[in-house]
Amino acid sequence: MPDKITSVQNPEIKNILKLQQKSRERREQNLMVIEGFREINLALASGFAVRMLFVCPEISHSEKLLALKALAGSCKITEVSPEVFEKIAYREGSDGLLALATPIYRSLDELQLGDCPLIVVLEAVEKPGNLGAILRTADAAKVDAVVICDPLCDIYNPNTIRASIGCVFTNQVVTCTTGEALDYFQRKKIKTFAAALTAQKFYHETDFTVPCALVMGTEAFGLTGKWLEGATAQIKIPMLGRIDSLNVSTSTAILVFEAKRQRKFIQ
Repeated sequence: MPDKITSVQNPEIKNILKLQQKSRERREQNLMVIEGFREINLALASGFAVRMLFVCPEISHSEKLLALKALAGSCKITEVSPEVFEKIAYREGSDGLLALATPIYRSLDELQLGDCPLIVVLEAVEKPGNLGAILRTADAAKVDAVVICDPLCDIYNPNTIRASIGCVFTNQVVTCTTGEALDYFQRKKIKTFAAALTAQKFYHETDFTVPCALVMGTEAFGLTGKWLEGATAQIKIPMLGRIDSLNVSTSTAILVFEAKRQRKFIQ
């Protein structure tokens, strides 16, 4: 193992900060930053390649490091001081482990779907926290894929990884345009159900046992006309109080688990 990095001015440390802060850097360098044993472990178990592992021995547990080394193979491992790790850590209560890994960018045609797929579609999602929460729901329900149309945030933003507790790695995630998604679902004969306040039909009156995609818009503006006009049907959640909508991650969870309930949690 090389000498410990003790200066926050070290070029490698400065580069980590650039990768955390700028999606352009992540794209150009084809790298992402993953912090924490659970998240790094899920990435490795899901086939993501870790290129560099930064370890703060004063914080991390040797058993966790050994477990990651067994999965990561011959990736470079660098020790850093507590002061340096505090600089590069982007969450509280860190366990002293941070990795640089290669992202995976899938296309729609690379999706591996079952005979009766259930897919979550998000249009123009912009908040990493919402995206992360939805990815946790998708993992918990074991949906077939999450398709993000015209995204306004990077799926490998460190805050997305943190909010998803690593579920950005356990799901099949694809980014594309709305037009590409509509074409794909039509070609694959997958029904699309667009969540909309203007819908006449409630979600619990809808048959989700067919191959289908649940399409969610932004909290501020909902879905665009392309989805409202192009979807198989529009659906809504009954709102019994004074507000007219829920947080998008909450709405997604309601629809996804209704679909899984109808499928008796076996599809």
